[in-house]
Amino acid sequence: MRKLTRTLPGLLLASFLALGEIPGTAAAQDLSRYRSFQFGANLADIARQAGVSPSDARVIHSRPALIQDLAWRPQPVGPSSQTESVRQVVFSFYNDELYRIAVDYDQYEIEGLRPEDLVGAISAMYGTAVKPPDRFSGAPELYPDREEVLARWQGPEQCFDLIRLSYGRAFRLAGVLKRLEAPAQAAILEAQRLDEQEAPRRDAERIAREKQAEQAKLEKARLLNKPRFRP
Repeated sequence: MRKLTRTLPGLLLASFLALGEIPGTAAAQDLSRYRSFQFGANLADIARQAGVSPSDARVIHSRPALIQDLAWRPQPVGPSSQTESVRQVVFSFYNDELYRIAVDYDQYEIEGLRPEDLVGAISAMYGTAVKPPDRFSGAPELYPDREEVLARWQGPEQCFDLIRLSYGRAFRLAGVLKRLEAPAQAAILEAQRLDEQEAPRRDAERIAREKQAEQAKLEKARLLNKPRFRP
């Protein structure tokens, strides 16, 4: 009986996945935000909420659209005995609008938790999870290390996926603003195409700059050493 009790959560999860639903505390809840971070907000507002500087954002691509990432490592609040399960959150912006949130969990803080434990806790925020596809079918250019979608919380404007990554026992909660996902993906693909197209020219310009810098260095040394030279 004890053995059956220990395996029951996994059996229940498999049963609900087979039916296409995972129970949550509500049929549908607000998917427009993660914690207090609202999809569609600009970089300055998200940085202020996270307590980081907007200048910490990294420019991924500057054309044909501005794609930026801002990383945030949340710290426990309140008594020191409290812990924070999240290792890092990466906010992604398309033309200064938050369109993607990637939440990576600390492997030590969630050690021993089963996928159904994570699904249950997230369902308490976002309502009923639906059956995901067998494999993540999104663009590898946007999510290169995604492997398996365990559960999905779907709304008309936003979507969250709980993902088991391909390395170790790593899990990620990834949310997207649907109206910006396709334009952002298209912009990233176009930026990569432009980068490849412009690579030879950039390499030639870099080599020319290096030669100019070396020549200027030699000329400066010549002006310094010529008057002091004694045959």
